[in-house]
Amino acid sequence: MSVHLGTSGWQYRHWRDVLYPGDVPQRLWLEEFAKGFATVELNNAFYRLPDREAFAAWRDRTPEHFTMAVKASRYLTHIRRLREPGEPVRRLMSHAEGLGDRLGPVLLQLPPTLTADAELLDTCLRCFPSGVRVAVETRHPSWDVPEVRDVLVARGAALCWADARSRPVSPLWRTADWGYLRLHEGGASPWPRYGRRALDSWAGRIAGTWPDTADVYVYFNNDPGGAAVHDAVTFARAVRALGRTVSRVPRDLPG
Repeated sequence: MSVHLGTSGWQYRHWRDVLYPGDVPQRLWLEEFAKGFATVELNNAFYRLPDREAFAAWRDRTPEHFTMAVKASRYLTHIRRLREPGEPVRRLMSHAEGLGDRLGPVLLQLPPTLTADAELLDTCLRCFPSGVRVAVETRHPSWDVPEVRDVLVARGAALCWADARSRPVSPLWRTADWGYLRLHEGGASPWPRYGRRALDSWAGRIAGTWPDTADVYVYFNNDPGGAAVHDAVTFARAVRALGRTVSRVPRDLPG
């Protein structure tokens, strides 16, 4: 597989009549989402870590080969600010392992006020079980230094590529044999959509950095108005135009 393409979250009421037919109740939206996409980024775990039973229920509600990336709890990243990470990481993973084979990468989104500390990051990454993929979205320019890149490479962690207003806001480092990209807000109209040129550029960056055999996880986080869903469908066409494999996306979207 090459590009695993989805959105950050699925429980948006303004996606009714965009992704979800009007007659489908909200309690079945995950099942409906999984008909169109093969992966989702679970961002509500950031605000309140669900229990293991909730993760297991999501596993049971999704089809085989569906993948859930998990955004780590803010308790680890924003309250503890990566300090003394052992217990928060163990708790996060003991809950998320309820996903079983649906578990994808774990995203560490660092606070924008947290400045670089390569040793702190290394200590945190070492707490994750072997085989768990971890992506790190840094968000402060002080992290854009060789020492941090070396830590990511040594731990097999992916620097999360990020976009805001249709421009990269992170270094375009390849630090692992897999990748992770988050697209937060496009610069096209209607807001916060992405234009075709921006999406073509990101497809080209991915194709120029990883082979088609590598896993690259791409999540659109521009949810208002269903922009994430529409942009994911357009992005899938851009990826396929470069001869790359991409996971399923919905068809016949209105608008």
